[in-house]
Amino acid sequence: MIALPSVVAHAAPARVGLGTATSFAVLGGSTVTNVGPTVVSGDLGLSPGTAVTGFPPGRVVGGTQHVTDAVAAQAQDDVTTAYNDAAGRSADVDQTGRDLGGQTLVGGVYRAASSMALTGTLTLDAQGDPDAVFIFQAGSTLITASNSTVALTGGARACNVFWQVGSSATLGTATDFIGTILALSSATLQTGATLEGRVLARNGQVSLDTNTITAASCAAAPTPSPTSTPSPTSTPSPTSTPSPTSTPTSSPTAGPTSTPSPTSSPTPGPTVTLDPSAGPTSSTESATPTDGGSTDTDTGTGTGTGTGGGDGGPDSPGGPIVPSGHPATGAAPSMHTSGSLWLLMAGGVALLTAAGAAALGGRRARMPHPHRA
Repeated sequence: MIALPSVVAHAAPARVGLGTATSFAVLGGSTVTNVGPTVVSGDLGLSPGTAVTGFPPGRVVGGTQHVTDAVAAQAQDDVTTAYNDAAGRSADVDQTGRDLGGQTLVGGVYRAASSMALTGTLTLDAQGDPDAVFIFQAGSTLITASNSTVALTGGARACNVFWQVGSSATLGTATDFIGTILALSSATLQTGATLEGRVLARNGQVSLDTNTITAASCAAAPTPSPTSTPSPTSTPSPTSTPSPTSTPTSSPTAGPTSTPSPTSSPTPGPTVTLDPSAGPTSSTESATPTDGGSTDTDTGTGTGTGTGGGDGGPDSPGGPIVPSGHPATGAAPSMHTSGSLWLLMAGGVALLTAAGAAALGGRRARMPHPHRA
């Protein structure tokens, strides 16, 4: 035969309201005593008694000591209300004469007509309901053996577990306990016992010995909020490319008013001074009269032939002088170096600068021909 833990299903009761006593981890009626480095997380109070001893070495963290003040007195009134509420609940299961150790219980009200005992482990299963409430009613005493444990599973929370005790509650050495103890008389936590909940004694004392007591709270509901699927990061609107700063259309710079090219006065060519005694420089001149005219031939660095015909013969004005290289002949231009004579041909215009040419069409200055004696 294998003994299976019992699971009893029934409607879960409502929570027991604690009023202003909710902030207290320890509250005594006559005295509160402590031995060893006890740590109380939450308020510690006493009313109507006046003696709280053992702090230090005991410490109160995250709370305040209220000794015979209005806060402690109000908390005691609220404990009395809560005690009566828990005691007045209708029992779902009769636990008289049965040890709680080894059982697995769901939310409900469990009653023992006399004492209630715990040896070993009691498992409280909320079956997935974080608001499941567990109320235990002990007619006289609540006693746990050393190293006993109350375990929570299925989402059960310490703030929803209540122990209403008709006389005194005693947690054995190294007991790991869960829930709020509402004792009519007194409560004792032996060496090393821990409690997640509260120890509240209406009329008697609370005795502590190197314990750890933490006030349980239902303020933070354990139901996790569904993980929201993050909204897809919206694609940022493309930053509009700023319209390029319009380059001001420069009014077309009016073309420069054409300054009429100054009519350049021809730079007079260098004046060539000839030494008559030296004879012509690299020049050959010949004249053969033809039909009463004259023929002059000048030969220099470039050879050209100029022919002037006319009626006057060699000493007559004759016809016009046709410069060498004229389109009609295709010959290279000739230069007479008597005085300073330059004959330039540009677009059919002849520019003459010569100090020795007194008049065009008059008598031509002639150089001694080298073949003439």
